[in-house]
Amino acid sequence: MSTTRPYPPGDRGPEPSGVSGVPGGGAPTASAPQGDVAVPPSGAQSAVASASTGPSEASGPSGSPGGRQVRRLSFEDQSGVVPLARDFTRQALQAWGWLPAATADRRAAAEDVLLVVSELVTNACLHAEGPDQLGIVCDNKVIRLEVTDRGAGQPAPRTPHRAGRPGGHGMFIVQRLCLDWGVVRAPGVAGKTVWAELGAPA
Repeated sequence: MSTTRPYPPGDRGPEPSGVSGVPGGGAPTASAPQGDVAVPPSGAQSAVASASTGPSEASGPSGSPGGRQVRRLSFEDQSGVVPLARDFTRQALQAWGWLPAATADRRAAAEDVLLVVSELVTNACLHAEGPDQLGIVCDNKVIRLEVTDRGAGQPAPRTPHRAGRPGGHGMFIVQRLCLDWGVVRAPGVAGKTVWAELGAPA
């Protein structure tokens, strides 16, 4: 499995195999929307799988202190994937207490998450034949967004960035708003997972 970073890593790198949608270094696993799943911080990852399909979320435990909350959305046979991804993410943020926001800082943090989701999913639509899956992983400090697609391209901010020029702003926005981001690929498997991490509101 390879990871490409656009610049030197921050405090956190790619999640261990299993959370990024590439369990054990194999093919990314597509799953239907999930409820919260507590993932122990020790590195032992819980598999997230469901036989159901569609945009609605399955119910699940709210998680345990110190654990991670995980939600996944499959885009298989779905249309309007950008608003679908935003709605799914908004529901997760509400379930995790980010929304409704009590302060301007918390509201700004939630809006940043929704904007980054929109940019990652739009990028997959424009350059990778559409996204396969959205994963959201949240702990007390960081929220991680993962968009899996079958594209072979390499997302990168347009350099130099020209604010007045149409297009090319998506990954620049991701780079500016996120603590870190990158691309994970599995050997011999078509596609990739583009991940981005943002700090949780104080």
